[in-house]
Amino acid sequence: MPPFTQPTFQERTQMAAKARQAALKKLKAKKPLSPEVVAERKAAELAREQKQAKASEEKRAAFEQEKAERKAAKEQARPKLALGLTETEKKIARDERYAQRKKRKR
Repeated sequence: MPPFTQPTFQERTQMAAKARQAALKKLKAKKPLSPEVVAERKAAELAREQKQAKASEEKRAAFEQEKAERKAAKEQARPKLALGLTETEKKIARDERYAQRKKRKR
């Protein structure tokens, strides 16, 4: 068995040119697509894009809804100003904040 020799630059370029010509020949031999097939593929692509757009819009709407809910919960959970609160009301508010903090840590 003869030893392996590295192909020279000219040999590599010739092989690449042959491969390119073979690929072009194969591509030219393909039968062109009929207009019906092209129209069918475009319709399928359009339907897929519409489906993806609808899913994206639903996801965005759900995210916005969740964001609004979190903001409302945060506003509600924010401690009220201590003006006019009795000591027991202040204690209840402090205990509530403590419980919420413990819940978040879990």
